[in-house]
Amino acid sequence: MDSAIIEIRAGAGGNEASIFARDLFEMYSRYAQSQDWRCFVLDSSSSDMSGFKQIVFELKGENALEKMKHEAGVHRVQRVPKTEKNNRIHTSTASVAVLQKPRETEISINPSDIKMDFYKSSGPGGQNVNKRQTAVRLTHTPSGLVVCSQVERSLDDNKRAAMTILQAKLFDLKNNAAQSKITEERRSQIGTMDRSEKIRTYNFPQDRVTDHRVNKSWHNIEKIMKGKLDDIVSKLQETLK
Repeated sequence: MDSAIIEIRAGAGGNEASIFARDLFEMYSRYAQSQDWRCFVLDSSSSDMSGFKQIVFELKGENALEKMKHEAGVHRVQRVPKTEKNNRIHTSTASVAVLQKPRETEISINPSDIKMDFYKSSGPGGQNVNKRQTAVRLTHTPSGLVVCSQVERSLDDNKRAAMTILQAKLFDLKNNAAQSKITEERRSQIGTMDRSEKIRTYNFPQDRVTDHRVNKSWHNIEKIMKGKLDDIVSKLQETLK
């Protein structure tokens, strides 16, 4: 049973981009349910309108990484936002990065290489979360990687979640010859999050989802956004290998 660490970040488009990031997370969560995978949120940063500036989560189950790996890249949405009063179509983006979760034997971190900071969580969670310093920020000194977690109520749970994110990112570094190479790889996944850089477009007015890498479209966008990704995932696995 393998795991994939998914990182979704809102890109161009302001609040609508953060709402789209939330929609992508919900889409993947529902797809995970259909695959009998488990979903664990490791970190999130909320925005206005109940969106996500970013969210990091783990999908654990059979073939999770194999089926999710082609989701990496910039996703573009074209629709009329709920806040739009003049019925104009807006274009927004969100980036998706997919990381492999290493086994404990595959990555070793020296505790002395980690700088740990604690702070008060800014997201929802009630008085306990917001009054106590339960959020965790880990800085891996040798690589300069910084990861955070603030979604759990306890300090220990957030430390474990942050360590999971850090291990996944360090595993990517380990699998590349140099840090510049992983930076280049991550940039190739998420680009600059500009509207023109995209792997897939979700066009709501035309009820169509188009994956530009395989030049194929699927209709019934509402069904797709509810997690019905089997046809898309199968096509990508078949074509991109």
